[in-house]
Amino acid sequence: MQTSPTQLADTALRLERLAREAGRIAMGFWRPGARTSAEVQFKHGGSPVTAADFAVDRFLFEGVAGFLPEAGWLSEETTDDPRRLTRKTLIVVDPIDGTSAFMRGDPRWAVSIALVEDGRPAIGIVHAPALERTFVAQSRGGAFLNGAPIAVSSRDALAGAALVVPTDMRDFLERSSHGFDFAKRTPSLALRIAQIAMGEGDLAIAKANSRDWDIAAADVILTEAGGVLAELDGAPLAYNRPSSRRDMLVAAPRALIEATLALAKAAQKGSP
Repeated sequence: MQTSPTQLADTALRLERLAREAGRIAMGFWRPGARTSAEVQFKHGGSPVTAADFAVDRFLFEGVAGFLPEAGWLSEETTDDPRRLTRKTLIVVDPIDGTSAFMRGDPRWAVSIALVEDGRPAIGIVHAPALERTFVAQSRGGAFLNGAPIAVSSRDALAGAALVVPTDMRDFLERSSHGFDFAKRTPSLALRIAQIAMGEGDLAIAKANSRDWDIAAADVILTEAGGVLAELDGAPLAYNRPSSRRDMLVAAPRALIEATLALAKAAQKGSP
């Protein structure tokens, strides 16, 4: 049985409180325009992780366990436990989405928390404390930024659209007849998608190899704001799968999703 809207609202409030406190923990290590005070390590493959990532991860794990003890757990900074696949409810966390930005004092990073039910995100929190932006959404309940409702761009054609794309696609798209306006890329993918949800940009394309923790919270925020997040097949994204890896993604208003998918496919073929 699906969680009722009232229960979802209560859970969303609890998760938002946890995200805000997690943001305060991370801010204790963040230095505006300067290198973080947190110890930095490098994972296999070379991506960085800081003591702040681990501190936030531990705080969120313990906090969620206090009121959702039966939920599974998937986090960038926790070893994956396959028992999550048997759970109806899953918490998906990126303790600090945009760690590289966090490390260098760039404010464009976020704490990302999603509650997934039966394979789809039902609650999403993307909290960017250094930007003083908190995005919250729940299924069938709307999407909000700092308590105010948000919606995607009303644009219904690609001509003149503001978009965020991978660097290697830009040359191809600049040669198109659409007259695109290329927006600056935000380091945090969750924030990039949330920006589309609030109409700060019309559409975004992200290269393959993001993970569920990068996108789950932002997915429900975009959906509730009137948009769609999809891989190139256009199908709704399913979560709590054995693999958390994603193929190329597009984020766009519903009115533009088919055109954006076609654009992404063309750009993928036309790029080096």
